[in-house]
Amino acid sequence: MRRFRFSWGWLLGLCLLLVAPQSACQQAPAPATPAPGVADSSFAHLVARLSEPGGYFDTDNLISNETSYLHVLGTLQRLNIEGGAYLGVGPDQNFAYIAQIRPTIAFIVDIRRDNLLQQVFFKSQFALAPTRIEYLCLFFGKPIPEDVASWTERPLQDMVAYLDATPTPPDHAREVLTRVREQATQAGLPLSEEDLNTIESIHHRFITQGLDVRFHSHNRTPNAYYPTYRDLLLETDLSGQLGSYLAHEGDYLFIRQMQAKNRIVPVVGDLAGKHALKAIGDYLKARGERVSVFYTSNVEFYLFRQLRFAQYVENLQALPWDDQSIIIRSFFNRYRGNHPQTMPGYASTQLLQTIESLIQAQDAGGYAGYGDLITRDVIDVRQ
Repeated sequence: MRRFRFSWGWLLGLCLLLVAPQSACQQAPAPATPAPGVADSSFAHLVARLSEPGGYFDTDNLISNETSYLHVLGTLQRLNIEGGAYLGVGPDQNFAYIAQIRPTIAFIVDIRRDNLLQQVFFKSQFALAPTRIEYLCLFFGKPIPEDVASWTERPLQDMVAYLDATPTPPDHAREVLTRVREQATQAGLPLSEEDLNTIESIHHRFITQGLDVRFHSHNRTPNAYYPTYRDLLLETDLSGQLGSYLAHEGDYLFIRQMQAKNRIVPVVGDLAGKHALKAIGDYLKARGERVSVFYTSNVEFYLFRQLRFAQYVENLQALPWDDQSIIIRSFFNRYRGNHPQTMPGYASTQLLQTIESLIQAQDAGGYAGYGDLITRDVIDVRQ
């Protein structure tokens, strides 16, 4: 989660476009005429209509700090979790889950508007890069191999080795920064000069730090367990298989197609807020769609600390879900010691629970605390 930045022009357009949440039986209204300075696209209308004013969290979170993020993939497959709508928070670890479950639409919801801008950064790179190797070279400012077609079936380890061994010419890096910045203006969203500068700053971090870039907290001492982007790319599921969205060309192409069709929708929102999740619920109900997966990272931990967990569950109830709808959450061992499902050598643990069981527990009197949440009605991913 990153520092909050906003532009007054964007916020004015957002405020003019936001509508009050509809009841569950109402159809989502057609977008209004764009306000001045708001891009004239249905994508911009949807983002604005679903979003809330942004907030602050004290990390930049350019990459995940959850080395265990792929440990749930086998269980999701075993439970036949696929299709539907995907909701998630944070940067591009979401794409691994999206590539696995193949939803029809996805919403990346985050309290920080910088996360929306980072999603625009990803979207711009997908538009410019027909293949994985081209995407990774854009990401880190590397020259694209001349024999690019031969790379489509090569393993991700080869691509990581290429990135590590290939210098970053300064002129080429500047060219790449310019290309991605210009592509961001075509993303269908109203972006100010400050927004574009933020996108360029995000990109510059990846170019200058390369695969060694890490999760970063402000005003907190960095933890030794924070993984590099290289670590996350080469992480495996519990069967030992690579699971990143960049591990297989078909997964990459699926995410690229989703991006091209504007089916990965960045939303500025608070999971316990008054608008975003309920507005997404109204939108999905109007489409006749249900949520298949909601990846919450460790946001629930902070909601408990803020005494806002009940409002979050109320927002969950407003989403269209069924008895197969799953929450993926992350638990960090430093809070309470190892979880029973923690794998040796990992500081984080991915946990699964059905949305139905969470809501039923809350209706039956609620949770005694965060420790109760992470141990009650949790699906064992080790089976």
